[in-house]
Amino acid sequence: MNRGEYLHLLAERTALGQMIADIPEEDVLDRSSMVSRLKTIEEALAGATAVEREPANVRLTFKGRPVIGSYGIFAEFGMKAVNAFTESVAAMAASLTAPLAAMGPIPNREQYQLLITSTALGSFGFELEEHRPRPWAASESSGVAMALSRTQALLRGTQGTDDELADSAAEADRRAVDKVRGFLETLAENEAVCTVEVGDSVVRFTDVGQVRTSIVRLSQENLREETEHLRGEFQGVLPKSRAFEFRVADTSQVIKGKISPTIVDPDELNGILHESTVIKVMVTRVGSGRPRYLLLEAPPRRLNS
Repeated sequence: MNRGEYLHLLAERTALGQMIADIPEEDVLDRSSMVSRLKTIEEALAGATAVEREPANVRLTFKGRPVIGSYGIFAEFGMKAVNAFTESVAAMAASLTAPLAAMGPIPNREQYQLLITSTALGSFGFELEEHRPRPWAASESSGVAMALSRTQALLRGTQGTDDELADSAAEADRRAVDKVRGFLETLAENEAVCTVEVGDSVVRFTDVGQVRTSIVRLSQENLREETEHLRGEFQGVLPKSRAFEFRVADTSQVIKGKISPTIVDPDELNGILHESTVIKVMVTRVGSGRPRYLLLEAPPRRLNS
C-alpha cells in the first residue's frame, strides 16, 4: 500500500464514522452497508504493516525548434535530452554516497533508473518516475528524490546571482555539475528550452540565450572548485541541518559550511569541538561570490598543537 492509498483510507474511515453517527438506528440497511465498509477499511489499515513511499517524479517539458507544438517532438532530440537529464540525476544521486571519479561508469547506476511513465502535454515532454524494484517504506530515503531536487536547484542557481549558484553547486560533485552542463548543451545545440517540475517546484528556461548563459556559468572557469586542508577547531556542529562552524588557526576566521552525505553521523563531530584538528573541505567559488565550504571527511579526533 502506498502512502496515497493509506491516506485515502484514513480519510474515508473518518468520513464513514461521521456518516454512521448521523444515521438513525432504525435505518438498518444504510447503517449496515456503511458499517460493513468501515470494517473492511479497518482491516485494510490493520494489515498495512508498511506504508510505501511514493516514487520520486519529475515533469520535463520542452519548447523550441525540435518541438512541434503539443503534437510531438523529434525523436532524436527527445532521446538525447532525456538521456542527458537522467545521466545528470544518476551522477547527482551516486555522488551522495561517495565522490565520483572523473571518468568511467557511474557507480551503482542501476539503482538510479528513471522510467518514462507518460507524455506531458501543453508543450511537449515526458513524465519520469524513479524505478522501484521493490516496495519502499515511507520512512526509507530516496537518493533519486534528493538528486532530482539538487539537479533542479542547480539549474535554478544558474539563473540567479553568483552566491545563489554557489549555494546550489557547493554540495554537487564536479562530475554531476558537468552532466547538468551537458544537458543544457544538448538544449542549446538544438535551439530548445525546457521546464523542470519537481513537485510544486518549477524551473523554466524561456529562451535559448538564457540556456547558453547557464552553460557559461557552469563552466570550470566560472564555477571553481578545489580541495583544501584547514587546521583549526570546530566551534559547533548541527547534525540535523548538517552544518558546521570552524575556526581556522592561521587567521582566526570562523567559516561556515555543509557536511557531505559521505559522513554518516555528523553528531560524532561534536565529540571533537574546540580540539585542534585538520579538516578536508571542498571550496566552491562562483565569479565574485564568497566561497562555500563542504566538509568531505570526518577528521582525526585529536592533533598535537
